[in-house]
Amino acid sequence: MRSNGAGARAFQNARLQKKLMKQADAIISTANAAYGQARYAQTEALCRQILNELPQHFGALHLLGLCAFSGRHFAAAKQAFKQAVTVDPRSAQAFSDLGATHFALGEYEEARTYLERAIALKPNLSMALANLGNTLLHLNRVEQAIELYDRAIRLKPDHADALCNRGVAELALCQLDRARQSFERALQFQPRNVEALVGKGLVNIELKNFDEAKGALETALAIRPGSAKILANRGRLNFEISRLEQAAADFDAALAISPKLEVALQGKAQVSLAMGNTAQAILACTTLLEENPRSANAMALMSACFANQGEIASAIELLDAALAIVPDASLIGRKIFFLDYLSDANFAVQQAARTQWWDAIGAKLAQRKHAPRRLDPDRRIVIGYVAAEFWFHSAGFTLLPVLAHHDHSKFEIVCYSCAPVRDEMTAKFESLADVWVEAGRLSDDQLIDRIDADKVDILIDVSGHTIGNRLPVFARKPVPIQVSGFGHATGTGLRTMDYLLADPVFIPQSARHLLAEKVHDLPCLITIDPILDVPPSELPMLRNGYVTFGVFNRIYKISDEAIRVWSRIMREVPGSRIVVKHTLLDDLLLRDSLLARFVAQGVTEDRVTCLGSTPRAEHLRAFANIDISLDTFPQNGGVSTWESLYAGVPVVAKLGHGASSRAGGAIVTAVGLGDWVAEDDEGYAEIACKFAAQSDHLTKLRADLPTRIAASAAGNVELYTREVEAGYRRFWRDYCAAQGGKGP
Repeated sequence: MRSNGAGARAFQNARLQKKLMKQADAIISTANAAYGQARYAQTEALCRQILNELPQHFGALHLLGLCAFSGRHFAAAKQAFKQAVTVDPRSAQAFSDLGATHFALGEYEEARTYLERAIALKPNLSMALANLGNTLLHLNRVEQAIELYDRAIRLKPDHADALCNRGVAELALCQLDRARQSFERALQFQPRNVEALVGKGLVNIELKNFDEAKGALETALAIRPGSAKILANRGRLNFEISRLEQAAADFDAALAISPKLEVALQGKAQVSLAMGNTAQAILACTTLLEENPRSANAMALMSACFANQGEIASAIELLDAALAIVPDASLIGRKIFFLDYLSDANFAVQQAARTQWWDAIGAKLAQRKHAPRRLDPDRRIVIGYVAAEFWFHSAGFTLLPVLAHHDHSKFEIVCYSCAPVRDEMTAKFESLADVWVEAGRLSDDQLIDRIDADKVDILIDVSGHTIGNRLPVFARKPVPIQVSGFGHATGTGLRTMDYLLADPVFIPQSARHLLAEKVHDLPCLITIDPILDVPPSELPMLRNGYVTFGVFNRIYKISDEAIRVWSRIMREVPGSRIVVKHTLLDDLLLRDSLLARFVAQGVTEDRVTCLGSTPRAEHLRAFANIDISLDTFPQNGGVSTWESLYAGVPVVAKLGHGASSRAGGAIVTAVGLGDWVAEDDEGYAEIACKFAAQSDHLTKLRADLPTRIAASAAGNVELYTREVEAGYRRFWRDYCAAQGGKGP
């Protein structure tokens, strides 16, 4: 009888279960309809009604998870989806949704696991493929992400989100043309897809199609007004086209909405540095690093803040930390640039960093076979100058006299301008070229194609490892002969660079074996056009009764070592003053920091004058108040040294152990002032103190220096250019001889 009773209860339970399931089917149908109409509270109530009676009801659990996910209650969604896949471990959709929930929570490894399970169960589930692509993108497995997006798009060609995210991945790999196509395809299917519009804006910023970028971002902003992300990216655009005030306003607006938005904080740091507000840049970088201590971009920006304050060792330490995370070409280039400012960095250390760039970047670029050239050693040679400095820039001042005096009957001059801005100097450069190419918007492949079409024989790198360089183009060797000179001519480390223009003081014979290039000597590593519009001036010490030293140079060239030596000189020259002049001294933080460094060495504030930005004519006239200029070290002055000499103000220089620490000595020696060049700190101080006591000698030098410069091979720009051209001709003849004849 008990058996019959148990059987009866089981039968009754089965009937009840069947009845409940039938009722649940009706309820779940209503719940699905409510969910489709975004009535999430009603949907959840209906699902819970089912689960009270049937806790293992898969449909209710799954829909409850979807409802929580739609309301951005991701923890609750995760719990519901986990229960759902426990009930039905064959549901690909539930595993896909669980993976998407982990992704939303930033749990990318868990997301990957569940999305891979979904795809294993149902390989053609396009949403799971696309979401796995998103997950791999966040895990920095970019190539694999693109493969997943491609699979999703093959299954669903109008999958706009997959197309858009594929564009993001391609942009991360700098596959700019492919990225642009992905964003354009996404917009064909969804013209108001904001993410695709933003992506289109970003890729066009990279391609330097600034009008297209502006159109895309403005359209996105019209659809989604007040979007912090879009405002920040518009700020990036304004920064790229040198509209700094508008960029700053965009970044501030974005941060007012989203105070920790990474792209806005990065932009705020960049524009603050560009506008001379280091304190604001430090605040932005600090917030970035608090949010993401492993942000290589934040470390690089903070390193620039350190460098502005003369803390070069700390700047390089940060760059090394960033490079350990991302071996990026621009970061290696920045480290190379900063090493020139580090006292301990000799030729070996500096060239090792350049070799690091070659090994990490240059050696991995496929070389480009150029079209054959007519191998006539005496024909007109096509010279191509690639520069980001065809504007009011110090390197531009060194190149301008050479372009102005080229013999166009013997040399065809092609200028590839990668300059970020155009100004009056740009127009002057353009007028001096036989062919002018706006190359800033050209990709490396496009630039190489243009160089090949122009049949350039000798390609000149002006920028070296500075911002805006095109060293990846030179790494691919698109021409027979490649030369580095005029700008950051301290060696590139490129095995494809043939020559470096320098002089025997700048790069001594003892160091030349360390360079990738063969050094070709000029009368001086650089020259500038004569400065004829600065009136002669009386020696200031005669009217002041004390000696005034001057440092008219970038303040991040001012090392602690230099301040120690300068302070010693000022202690030994009673009553002496020092004037430090540079644009960044408009920044109160940097001005106070510099003054504090002098005070720490026993020089009172009243003996130090800080001057900021002025027009160039006024800048040059300010030398009338200087008796003796003091060169910075270990990074020396270049154009500033020439300017001081043309103003009749001699420069005390010191020869260091790296190229950048010998430029001042090279220039001073080249105009016949070898007795103003020291070998060490002791000698530097002795020279300054000795000549500070010789007012008659300084008076004579002040009157004679412009004439002495004009008579020198380094200062006579026409003779200097002939020497440059003689070098080009020699390079070409040697190449023709090595190729064995005149050729085609």
